Amino acid sequence: MNVIQNWGKYFIFLSGTVRNREPFRVYPPLIIDEMVKIGTNSFLIVAIVSSFIGAVTCIQTADNLVSPLVPLSVIGTICRDMTLLELAPTFTCVVLAGKVGSNLAGEIGSMRITEQIDAIDVMGINSSSYLILPKIIAACIMIPALCILASFLSLLGGYLVGVFGDVITPTDFVSGLRNGFRAFNVFFALIKSFVFAFLISTIASYKGFYTTGGALEIGQASTKAVTNSVIGILIADLLLAQILI
Repeated sequence: MNVIQNWGKYFIFLSGTVRNREPFRVYPPLIIDEMVKIGTNSFLIVAIVSSFIGAVTCIQTADNLVSPLVPLSVIGTICRDMTLLELAPTFTCVVLAGKVGSNLAGEIGSMRITEQIDAIDVMGINSSSYLILPKIIAACIMIPALCILASFLSLLGGYLVGVFGDVITPTDFVSGLRNGFRAFNVFFALIKSFVFAFLISTIASYKGFYTTGGALEIGQASTKAVTNSVIGILIADLLLAQILI
């Protein structure tokens, strides 16, 4: 299947999730269940990764400030801008593409292989809407929330390592965080995380939904879901940076 056919099949798949959908009362329990799977179960890995990334950013930035003319508060400014503009939304979503994306593709692929999706279709239920739409909505809610958490923990990690590692004083770090702050950067990070969440959930679901074969193909679909999601995130990251900055 060539690239054009893949794109067409992907957009047809997306249209199927909102066409002939079930009554709205069906979705809230499904969305909440998916929010727990996607968001709550990913809290620990996001917390660990973001905290250490913030700490490493602080240390490496301080190590490269060799000029005595540059104030130490610049460390806080660099940590803030790197976290909000790139590290928190992009790095977190790349990690979640591996965890959430592979899980979604494997779950839906298993349902396809065991003919559970076919059984749902036979009952007159739109399987793509019933199975996929709650996952997309839950991802678009929880992944931006996780990115907000990652931003906070990254800055906290940088602050703690900088202060207790005797790299920077608390006053200088906080001064750097406040210096030249642009509120739009926060909205920019949220926009990026929302777009990335949509890409992760839809690409992973698409790969799982059209899985054929057996257990080996489920693993291959999960791998393709992760790699394609990461590529989609990087391309979207570049486009959003060009458009919004």
